[in-house]
Amino acid sequence: MSYFETMEKDLERLQDIIGYKFSNHALLIEALTHKSWGSPNNERLEFLGDSVLELAISHLLYQSLPEATEGELSKIRSWLVSEDSLAEIAGKVSLGEFLRLGKGEKNSGGRRKPSILASALEALLAAVYLDGGFEKALELVRRLFGSQIGKKGWRNEDYKTQLQEYTQAIFREVPVYLLLSEQGPEHSKTFEVAVLVRGKIWGRGKGKSKKEAEQRAAEEALRMIRHDG
Repeated sequence: MSYFETMEKDLERLQDIIGYKFSNHALLIEALTHKSWGSPNNERLEFLGDSVLELAISHLLYQSLPEATEGELSKIRSWLVSEDSLAEIAGKVSLGEFLRLGKGEKNSGGRRKPSILASALEALLAAVYLDGGFEKALELVRRLFGSQIGKKGWRNEDYKTQLQEYTQAIFREVPVYLLLSEQGPEHSKTFEVAVLVRGKIWGRGKGKSKKEAEQRAAEEALRMIRHDG
């Protein structure tokens, strides 16, 4: 099977996975092309996709969480459009398998790098928007993010905010986060973080990103401080 036949087969498979058929396959190919491959690449589509995603997520959150405040909606949206979240969603549809990467990027684990996956997902959303309009892009965001958008207990899961509000009220101080270690290869690091209040370590946490590690540390600190209090 030739390269072009293989590529066409892969494009059909990806379209089946995401549930959208492109009229203009050139847009899809561009969305899957990393700058290490050459030009045109997906950087311009990523720029547009960032705005498409934010509007779509905002729309869906507004519909799904009628009792949430503006501040709560902003926090949830920030998490959903974060690099960690986008990379996770991209992983669920195996987007990395379909990317066109230069040899060096491919050999260094580019298909698993969160930054590359997140950017490619935004580019893909932009491609759908240009090919089929905002309603089609919105449908795709709903399919990809639906389980997260409909998630219960969002207000209780931002442990960093909870901890800061608690320590400001009780101690008149904000927590300080300290990076203890950073291990593993560039595309698959593990971070360990400690959180200090009044110079004392109250919690430690590990994660695939600093943000995740800080959340875990804040969660443990909340338990410890409330228990001691």
